[in-house]
Amino acid sequence: MSRIGRMPIAVPSGVTLSAQDGVFKVKGPKGELTVPYNSELTIKQDGDTLLVERPSDQQRHRALHGLTRTLVANAVKGVSEGYTINLELKGVGFRAKMSGKALELAIGFSHPVIIEPPAGVSFAVPEPTKIDVIGIDKQLVGQVAANVRKVRKPDAYHGKGVRFVGEKISLKAGKAGATGGKGKK
Repeated sequence: MSRIGRMPIAVPSGVTLSAQDGVFKVKGPKGELTVPYNSELTIKQDGDTLLVERPSDQQRHRALHGLTRTLVANAVKGVSEGYTINLELKGVGFRAKMSGKALELAIGFSHPVIIEPPAGVSFAVPEPTKIDVIGIDKQLVGQVAANVRKVRKPDAYHGKGVRFVGEKISLKAGKAGATGGKGKK
């Protein structure tokens, strides 16, 4: 058995579920999500837990078992707690602010960069150098955060740019000639 696939999923109070014809629907206090899954697998509710079961030990069913369980667990957590990804800006004069629902970034270009959030995702700027991407769909929140980071990736020489909080950037050494004249004769 798949170690991930056989783990039960805890269902918090206030969350309603339904699984029919390859579509898993979950509704909670934060919103509603639908997750498509292979209809050969079964999703059973046992009290306040969910179990994902596979029909056989074929390689295809084993591969789908853990994937389906993880997607269902992410949806249940998303509608009950939600997801937040934190980004930070490093660089002189780099700052972010909200412009309505849109995110406005001043990150070293001659113009401000404005990013509109897709449906189901919102931005928050607790400090001028901090950005929070908030939503209930884990995949969508991660993709939007990656798109914000892609606007100005961290520089390999100085570390300036948009990065995830806690992300380690290994800096390159720079030019050898700048170390004090080594190599001159």
